Amino acid sequence: MKILAVGDMHLGRRPSRLPPGLVDRARELGPAGAWRRTVEAALETEVRAVALAGDVVEKEDDFFEAYRELAGGVRTLTEAGIDVVGVAGNHDVKVLPRLADDIPEFKLLGKGGQWEPWTLEQGTESLTLWGWSFPQPRVQQSPLPNVPFDRQKGLNLGLLHCDRNAGASPYAPVTSAELARAGLDGWLLGHIHKPDALTAPAPSGYLGSLSGLSRKESGVRGPWLITVAGGTLAEVAQLPLAPLRWERREVDIGGIDEAADAKSKIIASLQKIDAGFIDPNLAPEAVALDLRFTGRTRFGNAALDQVSQEDRDAIYTGTGNRHYFIESLSAYTRPEIELEQLAEREDALGLLAQRLLWLQQPEGHPDRDRLVALAKARFAQEADKPVWSALEPVDPDPVEWLTEAGYRALDQLIAQSAELA
Repeated sequence: MKILAVGDMHLGRRPSRLPPGLVDRARELGPAGAWRRTVEAALETEVRAVALAGDVVEKEDDFFEAYRELAGGVRTLTEAGIDVVGVAGNHDVKVLPRLADDIPEFKLLGKGGQWEPWTLEQGTESLTLWGWSFPQPRVQQSPLPNVPFDRQKGLNLGLLHCDRNAGASPYAPVTSAELARAGLDGWLLGHIHKPDALTAPAPSGYLGSLSGLSRKESGVRGPWLITVAGGTLAEVAQLPLAPLRWERREVDIGGIDEAADAKSKIIASLQKIDAGFIDPNLAPEAVALDLRFTGRTRFGNAALDQVSQEDRDAIYTGTGNRHYFIESLSAYTRPEIELEQLAEREDALGLLAQRLLWLQQPEGHPDRDRLVALAKARFAQEADKPVWSALEPVDPDPVEWLTEAGYRALDQLIAQSAELA
């Protein structure tokens, strides 16, 4: 018996920062397209059921789109004899129960914050899913303490949207110890978009988002195929079905003779990525790139200038007309001259090199901590400006930001120095 477990879907959202050539395909490259691919995979692999771990929709305003996409997929699955079950997360407290009422084939578990079992069988195999749904958008208490799970026949898995090991949280905080004490055979969790490394025979962790929506969600995204055989969880594998893959890659440009040579280094890196997509049914339709130039070279900033906006929007075409574009390009290169040597100078180069060396020190180093404190204060001051109020808040790593800015400035100073250039 096989089931597909789906993490946060967020129907209604679109991938961010798409190039002009892909804007018209935003829906098919986002959660809606990922859900359609998941339905197709469920049919092809002949799964017994599809389980949704909450946050199926992004917000109340997305009811009609969510209804259209979810209902179409659910009906396709149930007509093929595949059951669909899910729990409500903090994003879909109101809309998912309404969808369940309008789509009788869809089983919503744990309405009103009450644990509920749901058992499915196939041949000699039996599996029970225990589900709990958010009764309101914010739940500050754990849904697990003192819950008596009356184990059913066969395997028993928990299906829960929660905030694990986060301390005080308004999103159903639980601890790993609580999950372990529950006495189930594993947990399929929603809420955190980064998937855990789930393995048989006792998978317990986050399924991750079904489709990455920004560079913060890089790497493999898709549903998890769980196989039950011989009364055990025999196999747990993630299917990389997201139509848009976000990839962070380092491109070593050390040793190039001129800035323009960085282009061939980029293409070589993308060819390696493309060659890794062996199964066309599991390969993405587009790949968004967060590229970082690395290596020792004096061409860090100059290499960035070689990549035009037109290049970024369509840097490479892979197998099957796969669209590669650069969402972010930065230089993390290092000078060919050691920082310690530059720090001995009594000029701007020396002062900057000295501060970059401070940033390499561990927390507790007074000079390092002073720079970090100043950076945090400046970040907070900038973030409070009204111009940014409509954007999602960010929590930058001050050491990473200062280091990147420092090395870019160092490149510029070296290029301006007649004795070092």
